[in-house]
Amino acid sequence: MNDTQLKYYGALKEGAGEENAARQWWSRLPLGFLLVVALPTMLAMLYYLVIASPLYVSEARFIVRSASQQQPSNLGMALQGVGIQSAMNDSFAVHEYVTSRDGLAYVQNTVNVREKIGRSGADFWMRYPRFGEDDSLEGLYKGYRRFVTVGYEGHTGISTLRVKAFSGEDAQAIATALLSGGEALVNRLNERAAKDAVQGAERAEEEARADLVQVRRRLTAFRNTQGYIDPELSARESSAVSSDLLVEIARLKAERDQLQAGAPQSPQLASLNGRITALERQLTAERARMAGTAGSLASSVADYQQLLVEQEIADKRLAQSTAAVIAARNEARRQNLYLERIVNPNLPDQPTLPRRWFGIFSVLLSSLLAYSLGWLVYAGIREHKQF
Repeated sequence: MNDTQLKYYGALKEGAGEENAARQWWSRLPLGFLLVVALPTMLAMLYYLVIASPLYVSEARFIVRSASQQQPSNLGMALQGVGIQSAMNDSFAVHEYVTSRDGLAYVQNTVNVREKIGRSGADFWMRYPRFGEDDSLEGLYKGYRRFVTVGYEGHTGISTLRVKAFSGEDAQAIATALLSGGEALVNRLNERAAKDAVQGAERAEEEARADLVQVRRRLTAFRNTQGYIDPELSARESSAVSSDLLVEIARLKAERDQLQAGAPQSPQLASLNGRITALERQLTAERARMAGTAGSLASSVADYQQLLVEQEIADKRLAQSTAAVIAARNEARRQNLYLERIVNPNLPDQPTLPRRWFGIFSVLLSSLLAYSLGWLVYAGIREHKQF
């Protein structure tokens, strides 16, 4: 039987157990967890709690519409999202202008945007220029897009403009300038539409007036060629003359027949026959003048009536064109579209961005999710290799 012997090496150093426990705790943390979760979270805390500069947000709300315009529904917004453009709303034109280079150029005329978004002392990640941005106009535009956002509420038709800056006064100044630029854009659209409408109506009126002048010239030339003002009037007059001649010829023939029956040898018979013959020749000439030859009144009346119809059409067209010009000018005096400010840009008295703890927890949760997915993939690969 062996006797158990206890050997004494001396007392343990004070705190040695705690150091070993701490060393064991750190050694249990995987290197991947430290790199994927701990390091990004620490960097996020460093940025949000120490480096990130406070941002002030100025918000404005507006609507773009005409008196007879209806705002699009949610279905219209959805259809527009898949490529079916809505012609009922012009708010999106203002949205594109606000976030465009033209909008930046308009604001730059009244507000020094380069100075407002590139204040010295602001954090390196948010201010202009940051990494990847130069001092060119294109770099300024990229930085400008970070500070300006505009959205649309489909159920109300109201647009919301939000401008971020490193001071409340700067945010309000940029937002006010952008709204002024949007109003100028709407006014230009109104002027262009009114100008196009009036010019189109005036061109139609000029064409109608030119056609009328041309028809009147042809009518004047026709009258000069034919030698009378109104062929229809001449035809009526010729018809009246023919009727009178027929009546006179009939009277003379009756008188001749009566004289011949009573006095066959009367010398007046020759005179009556001469008069009847002359009247019959005149009647034949009048009938030939009215119809039957190339230069008769019948063909002239047809040409004349055609010219009158063309003149009447030209007169009506000119009257309609003149009315269209008057209507277009009256419409141009009214503003078809207008930008109505529902809420003016406010002057924020305290910063609302960045949401520091929200950002930190977002980084933490995203890192944990990425680490968990990576760990599951790694565990699956190890299990697959064991089999």
